[in-house]
This record gives sequence, C-alpha cells and structure tokens, in this order.
Amino acid sequence: MGRGVTGRAPLTEKRERFAQMLAQGVSNAEACRFVGVHRRTGMRWRHGRTVIANGGRRRDYPAVVDLKQREYSARYLSEDERVVIADLHRQGESVRRIATSVGRSPATISRELRRNPDERGRYRPFKAHQLAASRRPRPRKSKFAGDEVLRTFVQNGLKKRWSPEQISHEIRREFPDDHERHVVHETIYQAIYRPDLGGLTRDPSQRPLRSRRLRRRPRRRPGARRAGALIDMTMIDQRPAEAEDRSVPGHWEGDLITGSDNRSAIGTLVERSSRLAILVHLPGRRHTATVVRDALIDAMSVVPPHLRRSLTWDQGKELALHGEIARSLGMPVFFCERASPWQRPSNENTNGLLRQYFPKGTDLRVHKPDYLAFVAEEMNTRPRKTLDWQTPAAQFNAWLPPASS
Repeated sequence: MGRGVTGRAPLTEKRERFAQMLAQGVSNAEACRFVGVHRRTGMRWRHGRTVIANGGRRRDYPAVVDLKQREYSARYLSEDERVVIADLHRQGESVRRIATSVGRSPATISRELRRNPDERGRYRPFKAHQLAASRRPRPRKSKFAGDEVLRTFVQNGLKKRWSPEQISHEIRREFPDDHERHVVHETIYQAIYRPDLGGLTRDPSQRPLRSRRLRRRPRRRPGARRAGALIDMTMIDQRPAEAEDRSVPGHWEGDLITGSDNRSAIGTLVERSSRLAILVHLPGRRHTATVVRDALIDAMSVVPPHLRRSLTWDQGKELALHGEIARSLGMPVFFCERASPWQRPSNENTNGLLRQYFPKGTDLRVHKPDYLAFVAEEMNTRPRKTLDWQTPAAQFNAWLPPASS
C-alpha cells in the first residue's frame, strides 16, 4: 500500500500560547505576530467558526478563549458541571443520580438536558455551555423608548452639546418629583451607543458627544494588561550598577526614530560609556517586532561578546521579542519606566543629534544602509566634550581586541 499524504501538523501549541496572550490583554494582531500565524487565523481562533462538511453536516469549532468570560453567580451551572452531567447522562444514569453527583436540584438537571441539546438532539457539554451563555443577556428597551417627554428633553440637551452628566442633573431639576424619569448619565450613554435598545434617534451625520464617538471605547479590566503590552519585562532598576555609572563598557541604550506618520523608522543603538552609535536599517513601512528583532541581532552580532553586556529600551511594542534578542546576543534586555526617556539619556541625546540628518516629518525609507553607515561614522568621529574631546570611535576601538596579524 502506498503512503498517504501527511496532513498539516496541528497548531495546538500555538493555539494555547495565543489564548494565554489574549488572556493577558494582548491584542489579536500582536498575539498573531508572537505565535507566527496569519491575523485571519487568529480571528477564527478567537471567535470560533462553523464548517459545513461533505453531506451538509455542520461542524462547530469553539473559540479558543471565551471573550465574554466572567465570574457568574454560583447558581448557574458551570462548564465543569456540564461535563459531569454529560458523562453521567451518557452512562444512562437517572436525573436524580446526576443531580446528587453534582449537588444540584433534579429539576435543574432535567431542565438542562431538555433546553441545551445540539442540533442532533445530543447533550454535549461545551455546546450546551455556549447555548446557555448566549441566552443569559436580557437587554431591555431603553427608558426613553416609552417616554416621549423624557426622550425629547434628552435630545434637546444633546443638540445644545450638553454632556450626558449635565443632562442627567438637569432632568432632576426639571422633574424633581417624577422619580421614574430620573436617569443616570450612563443610561444616556447607552442610548447613544446602542440604538438597538430603542429610544433616542441617532442620525449618523450628528455626533452628540464631545468625543464625536458613536461607539464605546473598550476599557481594560482592572489589573489586565493593556492591549499589545510587553510581557516578561525586566525593569531598569534591576540593571547592574556598573551600567549606571558607566564604569564598565558594553552597556547599550536603544530606540527608534520615526518618520512621517510613523510609517518608517531607523533603529539607534548607543554605547553608554563611549557614546558610540550604531544605526539599524529597517526597510519597508512596518517596523514590527519581527523586523526589529532580526535587524538588532544582525547589527549587534559584529560587536564582541565582552562589549554586549546589556541593552536598555523603552516600552515600545517593537521590542516585543526581547527574549529572543537576549538569547541570541547573550545580553539581557532592560526596560525603562513608562514615559521616562531620561532613563536613556545617551540615546535621547544621540537621537536629537541625528535629526540633523533625518528631519522629523520626512520619509526615512529613502535612506539606504550605506547612508546610515556614513552618518554613523560622522557621529562617531565627532569630538565630544563629555569624553574630554575624544571621539566615540577612538574610545570604543580601544576596548576591541588587537587585530591578529
């Protein structure tokens, strides 16, 4: 018999890593770049999908993470309880035996088995959990839908560019004894953002809020990471003391200078003791974590290992793959506190000097590697007062091993 064609290897590990990153607050696009999959693949993993197989059979692939996961009351059946119910039901146990095993009322088990089977009448725990969760929200019509006076009052306030909070307080002053008409400002926001609840008439050409938004901006949960945040960072306060006083060479600071509309960039690396600068060419319009990782490794690989002691960077997402950079170069990466450029003083000063060659608001993609090397040479052969009028190149070269004859 001939050997069959081997199918594509499953992406189990990548799916698990993708789910972990989303749970930490990383955006879909950033998580896809981390694990190395296309963004559309990440969207299918994130939201699940349905495939119609041969013969018209429907197959549901659940989402890799539950985006609406939250702590519900213990009075609701959990997913783990539904797994136990499905196992015992499959074994032919009675409703009362199942209820005793999970510590629930027999009526709860009977209702669960009756309400949440799949399309073929089977009770499958994960499908049942999805069905139950989809029925849990019970949106009500807005209070404005059945009260024309209140609706008109609110719409007139919005036309006068009043904020929902101002309107809410004015309602209490206008109708002091009519408590049914008293609404908090969140109710007005909901009526603006969700016209499906009924009530306020929303003309897309009119944007009643000062922010001009017609959709609510998502807010991260307390304690959750902001979208796209770096993970596993080692902060600058853990950097060796020798880097702080510049007594030992080999500690570097890095950053990007960007062009117009943030569509182009050049990487800059500065050695703290000598102020030697290395310019890193980043071709194309996107300076992603992968592009920056490869460029930094190529640029720093020519530096002797004893002069690669550490790298300090700000919390830019372009260094999301800092772990791979550290392992490849053998130099730990430290991160500044947020919005603290003074913690990279040498790099910040050098970036200011580089704007003589790369003005702000210009397209940096036009500069080829040869020109970057020319600019770096001019910078490194310029006498510096902080070096007692030596040049960065001369001081750095003194630390290099003698060339073999």
